[in-house]
Amino acid sequence: MGNHDATAAPVTARLNIVISGVSSDAHTWNLVFLQLLLQEWGHRVTNLGPCVPEALLLDECARATPDLVVVSSVNGHGFHDGLRLIGALRQRADTARLPVVIGGKLGVTGEQGAADRVATLIAAGYDAVFGDDMVGVAGEDVDPFAETLRLFRSFVDSLPAAVTC
Repeated sequence: MGNHDATAAPVTARLNIVISGVSSDAHTWNLVFLQLLLQEWGHRVTNLGPCVPEALLLDECARATPDLVVVSSVNGHGFHDGLRLIGALRQRADTARLPVVIGGKLGVTGEQGAADRVATLIAAGYDAVFGDDMVGVAGEDVDPFAETLRLFRSFVDSLPAAVTC
C-alpha cells in the first residue's frame, strides 16, 4: 500500500485550456491577461499567442486534447476570423464537441450589429461569446467589463474538469 491518503480531499480539479489569437490579430496583451487570469483560477493554460494559423490551433488541439479553447481578438476582425476557425474546429471529429469560446473586439462597427455577430458566432458553433459585443447587454448600471468577466468565470466554472489530482 502506497502513501496515498484516500481520505484526503482531492486537489481542485483543473481544466486544460488553450488560448489563441485569431490569424489576423497581432495583439498579445489580451492573451497574456487571459493566460494569467485562467492560471489564477487554477487552470493549466497553453497560450499559442497572436496570429495563429488555423492549422496550428487544430494541431495543438489534437496534441493537447484541451477541455476548452479560448479565442481572443482585439483588432476587430475576430468575427470573420472566428467564423472560419470554428468551422474548421467543428468539421473535425476530435474537436466537434470541444467547448470553444470567443471574445474581445469582434467587429469594427462598435455596437452596431453586435447582437447579430453574437448570434451568428453561436449558430456557427461557439459555445459562448464574450467581450465588446456584449456592451449594452449588461445595462447602464453594470460595468460591462466586470459583467463580461463574471459571465466568463461562470462559463469556465460550469465545465467538467477532466483531471483530478
